[in-house]
Amino acid sequence: MEDFILLFYFLSLCVLFAFGLHGLVMVYYYHKTAKIKRPNYILPDESKLPIVTVQLPLYNELYVIERLIHAVCAFEYPKDKLEIQILDDSNDETVELCKNLTEHYVQLGFDITHVRRPIREGFKAGALKYGLEFAKGEFVAIFDADFVPKTDFLVKTLPHFQDTKVGMVQTRWEHLNEEYSFLTKAQALALDGHFVIEQQIRNKAGFFINFNGTAGIWRRSCIEDAGNWHADTLAEDLDLSYRAQLRGWQFVFLNDVTSPAELPADINSLKTQQFRWTKGAIETAKKLLPKVWKATLPLKVKLECTVHLTSNIVFPFILMVAALNVPLVFIKNTVGGYDQYFTMMSVFVLASISTFLFYLYAQRAIHWDWRQRLLLFPIFMAGSMGFAVNNTKAVMEALFNKKSEFKRTPKYKIVNSTDNWGEKKYVQRKIGNAVIIELLFAAYFVFGISMSIAYLEIAAIPFQLMFLIGFGTVGYLSLRHALGKS
Repeated sequence: MEDFILLFYFLSLCVLFAFGLHGLVMVYYYHKTAKIKRPNYILPDESKLPIVTVQLPLYNELYVIERLIHAVCAFEYPKDKLEIQILDDSNDETVELCKNLTEHYVQLGFDITHVRRPIREGFKAGALKYGLEFAKGEFVAIFDADFVPKTDFLVKTLPHFQDTKVGMVQTRWEHLNEEYSFLTKAQALALDGHFVIEQQIRNKAGFFINFNGTAGIWRRSCIEDAGNWHADTLAEDLDLSYRAQLRGWQFVFLNDVTSPAELPADINSLKTQQFRWTKGAIETAKKLLPKVWKATLPLKVKLECTVHLTSNIVFPFILMVAALNVPLVFIKNTVGGYDQYFTMMSVFVLASISTFLFYLYAQRAIHWDWRQRLLLFPIFMAGSMGFAVNNTKAVMEALFNKKSEFKRTPKYKIVNSTDNWGEKKYVQRKIGNAVIIELLFAAYFVFGISMSIAYLEIAAIPFQLMFLIGFGTVGYLSLRHALGKS
């Protein structure tokens, strides 16, 4: 029995170690590509500007859609070359609000349409594909309802399409409500790492990147050449991105061009978002990794694509490590003959150092107060552990082909610390089984820490404490936020 536990613990740590060390690969390419600069393109004369379609896919976004439409209509671009499609699948008051906003801006001379599909088929992917059928634009910009794009978005992104091989330009997400709570601060830390390091460095180093579902602009012919939007995964953006790049299209990521957006203010909305992203990525990996490995691509590109698409597989192994951590304390102190095994385990700490460096470089690149922000790193790591139950369910559903609907992440126009979302519509009141499991894990680690103290296993306590904080905080906030308490 002891050998079985030690083997599974070791294998789980190996998986986490491999993906954790990938942070060092990104840091290496960060330095290697530091001097690479984008060509300095400028917009052509107004007479030569292309028609651009801006698609705004939404479903029940009563609180934020007005803010988005106002922002898009303020774009620094000729009205006669700007088409705006409000792709509205809503079934609440959002419909009437969008209708009134459309009428208002039509009277002001904008080419803006309120698009209502007869059936919400294919969710977001279906809406984008439906709108594309009658879109006028040579280029298609896409924004989710919680974004507030800057007026110069098109001015700064369109010039890069002068390279005819470029099929998509993605901008970096900025955070409207980063300072709202520890929850939003932790999300900002994670997203900054993804954009500043993963997206920027992969792009500079010649690896595949992904359209992030919003705050980007496509060449229409690229979408069509890649097979258009598909709704067979929950990550329609990642799916299309890989199909396009496998067809030879090039993508551009602009780290210095930002698009502000609202972060989820309550943990249950964040769980919905993380579930969708996690499951969608694994679904896309199953669908497209075989094609990646059959393609004529350099080996390093194939390996990076594999890491990119499969990184969420770590969550079941985080749960495995959590479950086996406490029995390991008993084995070490009651069963002899495993001293070399436990000495070797110290090597796996390197993965934590790698992850820390990954986020250090991301914060240092864009924030003057990066040292202060990195104080959140332990909280972020604990939170990542706490999300393992939620995200493991997503991974397993994807692996076993269990289909689920596209659940959008509700937003409430939360920007300032005084804003309150608790009494608003869309708050998720349901408490699932995952919350019970999270709280049971928290109780489990209270016991584990007690045993570590009894056996004087001081080195085990920091990791057990992070598991306790992670599972306990996620479980507690899930209950609290379901009751509408911030």
